[in-house]
Amino acid sequence: MSFSKSLQYSWYNNNLLTLLLRPLTWLYCSVTFMRRLAYAIGLLTRHRLSIPVIVVGNLTVGGTGKTPVVVHIAQLLKRSGYSPGIISRGYGGKARSWPQQVRPDADPVMVGDEAILISRRCGCPMAVGPDRARTASLLQQHSGCDIIISDDGLQHYALARDVEIVVIDGMRRFGNGLCLPAGPLREPVSRKDKVDFVITNGMASRNEYSMRYQGETLVNLKNSEQTRALSELAGQEVHVLAGIGNPERFFEQMRRKGLQVIEHPFPDHHYFSADDLAFSDDSPVLMTEKDAVKCQRYAGENMWYLPIEIEMNNDFDMQLLNLLEKK
Repeated sequence: MSFSKSLQYSWYNNNLLTLLLRPLTWLYCSVTFMRRLAYAIGLLTRHRLSIPVIVVGNLTVGGTGKTPVVVHIAQLLKRSGYSPGIISRGYGGKARSWPQQVRPDADPVMVGDEAILISRRCGCPMAVGPDRARTASLLQQHSGCDIIISDDGLQHYALARDVEIVVIDGMRRFGNGLCLPAGPLREPVSRKDKVDFVITNGMASRNEYSMRYQGETLVNLKNSEQTRALSELAGQEVHVLAGIGNPERFFEQMRRKGLQVIEHPFPDHHYFSADDLAFSDDSPVLMTEKDAVKCQRYAGENMWYLPIEIEMNNDFDMQLLNLLEKK
């Protein structure tokens, strides 16, 4: 087992490695606390826009389901009369200058895979860059948006925000409850008590909003007009690949649909090659929508992706809109 996998295993199963890394965790927590305090008392400057900013983030390393939540909120705001703009880090993007405007046909190598997925699903102005305050400011100036949604960025305090939303993985929760590197947390668990909304991907606890993935129709990677019901693959062997933060969640979702899953996990934001999609049989190949953005160039007739929507209690939508009105 590689050190990276051993480390991640220790986050959810306390072992000797967890104990050895605790001194570094204490140091990490001290630095994190001092940095946040510096912003709170004005030693470090926060940039505030003239329009509201919603930050959708998480407390842990790895996938929790933020992207579908960002899409849901953007669509909700559009239906409610807002003109949202979206910013993101552009993780994995290799552009030489930042920020970068994101269009549905942009190159994922330049701006990252998640950004293109969001742009395609939302139809909103979008920009990516490591300096979120500058990225948001330029997007506001050039797009005419009247509200900003930040995909991730909960810990990027240089951009002032009006609403904070944390998304939690309902299966893994907070692991061993420790901050990096001994645990998966970017900030202590107590941070969630200071945000406006906590959304749990799965079974929610008290004061949390539960969400569930909904996806029943596959889209062909080579011809997006060709679709088929996921249920048609029940009982069949299917190659399922996932280069996301928690591949096992996607594999388990497919198993619950009755598929005989042949697992192909890849690191989050993995850049696929043709060899990654070459298998010795003609079984269907199924992937996430995020992975499909990068696999498009290798599309075969038997390759499919599953668009995901989320199902949430309407109470969250109403509470968010009410809070924005108050803000």
